[in-house]
Amino acid sequence: MNTYRKTAISVGVLFIIGTVAGLISLGVFTDPILSAPNYLADVTANEGKVIMGALLELVMGVALVGMALAVYPVLKKFSAPMAIGYFGARIVEFVIYIIGAVSLLTLVTLSREFAGAGASNASYFQATGKLLLAVRDWGGHAVLDVAVFPLGALILNYVLYRARLTPRWLSAGGLVGAVLYWAAGLLVMFELIAPLETIHVALQAPLGVQEMVLAVWLIVKGFNPSRGDTQ
Repeated sequence: MNTYRKTAISVGVLFIIGTVAGLISLGVFTDPILSAPNYLADVTANEGKVIMGALLELVMGVALVGMALAVYPVLKKFSAPMAIGYFGARIVEFVIYIIGAVSLLTLVTLSREFAGAGASNASYFQATGKLLLAVRDWGGHAVLDVAVFPLGALILNYVLYRARLTPRWLSAGGLVGAVLYWAAGLLVMFELIAPLETIHVALQAPLGVQEMVLAVWLIVKGFNPSRGDTQ
């Protein structure tokens, strides 16, 4: 097994770890609680879940940065600027995940204070909680989905497509999925659709599916063996 075969496996595994951690964080631990009408009380009653959601968000960020670092030498052989751009996009993405996780943990502290406060102070805590959620939502559903994540996907799949490191149908699917993902972010940013409603998920799903297929392909097949410089 050569260096780049090991790299392909590492990239695929980290891709899956990051994606699964993010989906569990959002779908299992945080979104059901934060979307409730009385979310501050729900956070108080489910502190452990919220904290676990924040930790999984950080795990996702670390895994995806590790994936970008692992694939960097391969991308650099075909385009150094693209390799740097992809790694930079993942770093910015990680910063946004950190901000989201800090917002969640701060919300836990706020919910504790809310539980011990009188009804006269409820409006203050609710306003502060909405502000924390707004920072998280704008960072995740607007800035990340418009300016960062689809850009990284475009860079990665463009290099894979041009260098034929993976089947072109697979990297082309990533390019199309990135454009759809970008469109979903724009629609949310301009409040034409709500985050995680049906059309939002439908526009984001193709890229998510492509990334998991790509991850499995890299684990099983590796980079295109016909490319002599990936052997």
